[in-house]
Amino acid sequence: MTQDAQPGSPVYRVPEAAALLGVSADTVRRWADAGKLRSTRDGSGRRLIDAAALAEFATQLGRSALAGVGPTGGHSARNRFPGIVTRVVKDTVMAHVELQAGPFRLVSLMSREAADELRLAPGVTAVASVKATNVTVELPAAPSHQTS
Repeated sequence: MTQDAQPGSPVYRVPEAAALLGVSADTVRRWADAGKLRSTRDGSGRRLIDAAALAEFATQLGRSALAGVGPTGGHSARNRFPGIVTRVVKDTVMAHVELQAGPFRLVSLMSREAADELRLAPGVTAVASVKATNVTVELPAAPSHQTS
C-alpha cells in the first residue's frame, strides 16, 4: 500500500477507488483531473484518494444516478438502485428477477402476476427499492486501505 495523504487518514489508490465505485481507473483519474474527486499524490507521484472524500463522492454519485430514474410513485424505501433486468425465471406462481445496478446484482422474488404486470424481461430498465429491518454490514478480511 501507499503512504497516507494525511497522517492517520485512510487512503485508496485509483484502482481501489475505481473498484469501489464500479467504474474504470481512467474514469476515476478523469474525475480527479476535473476536480470532481479530491485527490493528492504520494512521493512517487501516484494519486491517492482520502477515504472520507471517496465516501462523500460515492454518496453524491449515487444521488445523481437516482436523479435520472424519472418519476415514480410515493415510497418509503431510501435504498434505490437503478439498473437493468438481466434474468427472469417464472413458474406458475413465482418469479425470480435479477437486476444489475452498476457493480451490484440484486435478486427479487415476486409473484408471477407482478412480474407479468411489470413486463419484466432481460433488457428492461428498472429500479430495485430495498427496505429492510435487518441489514448486516461486513468488513473485508483484508482492508484495501491503509491507516497510519
